[in-house]
Amino acid sequence: MGFYRKNIGGLHQALRVALGIAVTIGALVYLTGIAAWLVALGGASFALTGLVGYCPMCAMAGVGKGGVS
Repeated sequence: MGFYRKNIGGLHQALRVALGIAVTIGALVYLTGIAAWLVALGGASFALTGLVGYCPMCAMAGVGKGGVS
């Protein structure tokens, strides 16, 4: 996939994946209704940015490779 450039490091990626999965599972276990699904979706997207290695918000802020670290 060449439309993005990896802008977060390996440790940051691992933390994003772990936190994203924890938030997703926690939301589905402890919350009810639409709030559970909204928070779980946020956690899943956070984990996905870790898996891919690209954070759109970091890119907009200029954080990462080629920008402010």
